[in-house]
Order: sequence, then C-alpha cells, then structure tokens
Amino acid sequence: MTAVRQVRPDASTRTTLGKAADENFPVAPFFLPGAWRDDLMAVYGYARLVDDIGDGDLAPGGADARHLGADGETDPMALLDAFEADLRLVFDRTATPSHPLLRALLPTVRRHALTPEPFLGLIEANRQDQRVRRYETYDDLVAYCELSANPVGRLVLAITGTESPERILRSDAICTALQIVEHLQDVAEDLGRDRIYLPAEDLRRFHVTEDDLARPTAGAPVRALIAHEVRRARLLLDEGTPLVGSVRGRLRLLLAGFVAGGHAALDAIAAAGHDVLPGPPRPTKPRLVRRAAAVWRTARREG
Repeated sequence: MTAVRQVRPDASTRTTLGKAADENFPVAPFFLPGAWRDDLMAVYGYARLVDDIGDGDLAPGGADARHLGADGETDPMALLDAFEADLRLVFDRTATPSHPLLRALLPTVRRHALTPEPFLGLIEANRQDQRVRRYETYDDLVAYCELSANPVGRLVLAITGTESPERILRSDAICTALQIVEHLQDVAEDLGRDRIYLPAEDLRRFHVTEDDLARPTAGAPVRALIAHEVRRARLLLDEGTPLVGSVRGRLRLLLAGFVAGGHAALDAIAAAGHDVLPGPPRPTKPRLVRRAAAVWRTARREG
C-alpha cells in the first residue's frame, strides 16, 4: 500500500486555497476541530481547482497543468480529463495522484471512506459548463446545481459523520441556494464568459434580453428579474435551515454560517436595488454576524 505523505503546498496550491477568504461563508473557521478544518480545506481546494480549470483560469504552462501531466494544454475539457484521471488515483490504494491538492485529499478520503461520486459530480458540472451556456428552465438550473454544488454539502455531512436521508435533502436545498446566490452576484462576470445562469423562461417573463444584461447598470426589468431569483433562493435557504437545528455543537455553528452567508449575500443584492451588473454585491461582516445569530436562534428553537 502506498503511504500517505505530508504534502507541502506549492505556490499554485496556496493561491487556490487562498480564495477561501473570498467566499460568502466561512469555509473552515477557527472554532472547528483541527482535523475537520484540514478535511474541509482539502475538499475546498479540490472544488476550487475544478472550478478554476472549468473557467479557464489556470495559467498557461503553469504548475497545475504540469502536475497533471498536461503541460502546455489550455483546453478545459482536456485538463478536466487529466484531472479526473489523477483523481481516480486517490481511490486506488496502489497509486498516488500527482497534483498536490489531490495528494492532500488522500487522508480525508481514507479517514472518512469517501466515495468518488461527489468529486466526479463536480468535474461533470465543469464539463457541462463547456457544453451548456444557457438554461431554459429553473428546473434545468437546479439539475446543474445538483452537480456543481450539492456534492460539497454531502461531503461536509460525510466528513462530520452526520449523514442521513433527511439531512442530505436539507443540505441539497442550502447548497443549491448558495450556488444560485453566486450566480446572481456574478451575472456580469458569467456573461463575459458567454454563460447565463438565469433561466431563459424567466428572462422572457420579465422582458429581459441578453443586451440588457450586458449594460453597465440594470434597468427596471433586470432588477425585477433579480428580485424574483432572490426570493427563490431565500425559499431554498429556508427549506434547508432545519438542517442547522438537527445537529449540535460546533457543526451547528458552521452550518449556521453557511445559511447566514447566503442570506447576507442576498441582503447585499437587495441593498444594491437588485442591480448586480456593476459588480458582485458583497455582504458586510456585521450583516453576516446578525444573520448568523438569527439562524442560530431559529436552530435552537427548532432543534
């Protein structure tokens, strides 16, 4: 059996993990046990790198491509294929993956007997990003989130040993909501990549064109559309909130932070008059703390 060695992060790995500070919610806050923090950061590093590959954000000829044996490759599909091949070595006890972030994932996978499916789901979501640039219906978008977001919540439950069918359903609702929140914040950025994560049926309903989304600021129809999607995301967060009350201790605080981060980001969008086109509205720390306290109080009443 191949031994699992301590992995020293290189510059590209540190850059990837450093993006955790820009998320709407705490990825691995200080109050968690050290082992949990290490495991959550390993999963975050994996998920962040998959997204960077899918978005074409890797530096051409950089360390990440070299680690994957794809030096000089720039096509996201080819890099995702190389990354999947390296991922599969994480689950092969006779081999060791090449990328440092995947080597860092090895102890987490083995400690919790994690399966490949959620990790493969995240790769497939990024493959879908290469093929699908528009979503016709809200249900189509939710199906995408089942690949792009829900696996992360399921991994959190697996790492903390709190999986159950009901908790998975609640977690899926929260994760889908958080993914939609991110899409709402990044409408302009996504359009720059020729991607729209607002359902086409909703654009038609609110008489919004793609040209409207490309403007520097949002007109009334775009603002009404974003307000509609904000309401949908809040309903999903509310649907998932009982998950917080179903667990105890520091895990409850972590999950409250996830839900609060989503609500606080939606608050920021609302405070901007639902105009997301100039740039992503970001929640303030005081707003995040107030939201976390409110979610915690609800969890205590319902838990």
